[in-house]
Amino acid sequence: MDCKKDQLNNHSAKLVVENLNVYYHDRHVLKDISIRVQKASLTCIVGPSGCGKSSLLMAINRLLDAIPHARAEGKIRVRFDGDEWLDVLRVRETMLPDLRRRIGLVFQHPNILPTSILKNMVFPLKLLSLTKEQSESKIRRALEMVYLWDEIKDRLDSPATELSGGQQQRLCIARMLVLEPEILLLDEPTSFLDEVLARKIESLLLELKEKCTVIVVSHYWEQIRRLADQVYRLG
Repeated sequence: MDCKKDQLNNHSAKLVVENLNVYYHDRHVLKDISIRVQKASLTCIVGPSGCGKSSLLMAINRLLDAIPHARAEGKIRVRFDGDEWLDVLRVRETMLPDLRRRIGLVFQHPNILPTSILKNMVFPLKLLSLTKEQSESKIRRALEMVYLWDEIKDRLDSPATELSGGQQQRLCIARMLVLEPEILLLDEPTSFLDEVLARKIESLLLELKEKCTVIVVSHYWEQIRRLADQVYRLG
């Protein structure tokens, strides 16, 4: 594994992964992975297909728990604003919804809910105690951030499955942004977008890193050069 910049010290770090190993049954997918991610930065994870990039993201927010016969060993430490260091792999199951709200993950392939566009956006807000007006404001703002509001504002009650692949991907990003995560994990976020929209999402990611820590899996080297504060290579 190599890093574009010097290793970060603990005072500036937001996330530290130490000697992480991930297994599916007896298959050893990630071996002794260590990375250090600075607060308010954008880190890119690169590597060949099948090297475990997506598995790393799922381990960081404990979605790996949902995969039968998958397990992670090692340490994943995060420091949320105002809190002490937390070992992610030792978080109790009852605390996982809050963990995943604060460490949000958006997959490469859109995982929309089989319901309306609006209900897709409302669903994550059930984790928060908000008024209707507050929810509506957050939803509109998130959809505007991903350049989707003007395209769907007049059909919010339409099935999300009727959206194009690129629109569905932006909806998934907006659905996560509405929760204002402290760490945002994105797996190939522009793979379904044309060049114009991809550049807009890249600009959004650069803006977001001022507010949260962003980790992106990407195989587009020009994109990586435009975005990354640091790069880690797997495989």
